[in-house]
Amino acid sequence: MLYMIGLGLGDERDITVKGLEAVKICKSVYIEAYTSLLSFGLSSDGLSKMEKLYGKQITVADREMVEERADEILLEAREVDVAFLVVGDPFGATTHTDFVVRAKKMGLEVKVMHNASVMNAIGICGLQLYRYGEAVSIPFFTETWRPYSFYEKIQENRRLGLHTLCLLDIRVKEPSWESLCRGKKCYEPPKYMTIHTAISQLLEVEHARGESDSGKAYDEDTKCVGLARLGCDDQMVVSGTMKELQEVDFGAPLHCLVIVGQTHPSEEEMLDFYSIKSMENGKSTRPDGE
Repeated sequence: MLYMIGLGLGDERDITVKGLEAVKICKSVYIEAYTSLLSFGLSSDGLSKMEKLYGKQITVADREMVEERADEILLEAREVDVAFLVVGDPFGATTHTDFVVRAKKMGLEVKVMHNASVMNAIGICGLQLYRYGEAVSIPFFTETWRPYSFYEKIQENRRLGLHTLCLLDIRVKEPSWESLCRGKKCYEPPKYMTIHTAISQLLEVEHARGESDSGKAYDEDTKCVGLARLGCDDQMVVSGTMKELQEVDFGAPLHCLVIVGQTHPSEEEMLDFYSIKSMENGKSTRPDGE
């Protein structure tokens, strides 16, 4: 049996009771370590906390293991119960869907334990989930690679009056270009896109692609919501214009950004609670009021 188990967004305690029960009966337990991360990352201390709570030794499955050696995990699941832990929900990334498809093609039985993900936790900002259009991913720009493919999706969402969730790039255990050229992999330090970087890149793309004032998808005065560390005790939610959000210190990763579409009065009330003005007046940007 292959168990796909969502861990939620906060820390090791966010696993569901059903998910924890499944982990405890499995012979091998893997945790996927590159599409997202828990509040403590995957440090040795963080991993030991998980192992103590779950009562199992946990193997960290990086991108190379999942994409290049997935069959090893699946072949193991033919013989024993295997748990594959995923931050958020198991189907929050297409990589995991592909993993399940490969398992089913091998005749494996797969059980899924769902959990919270950014796709539903984003509702904390007050914008209704059914009013979101297609989500987009914002990759890190480099000197030679500056893809603009997400722009048309944002533009279409804005035309329809829909909100856009922007998922910001995470680069974990990425080989450097120089090392690949030498034929020996050396990995770059982990890198997590900030809201500041995302907005700067978005404005760069708008400047390059916006045809006219009427054709723009957004500008620095467009209302957005910046969110950091969703699901954690110190999560942060701030609404304001793109220009205003660039002045806010959102702290540690992970970050995401929502470009606001047309709003209902009830949505406006929630956005006002999280506004820059409310923050300056000492009101909390956290829902627990602390």
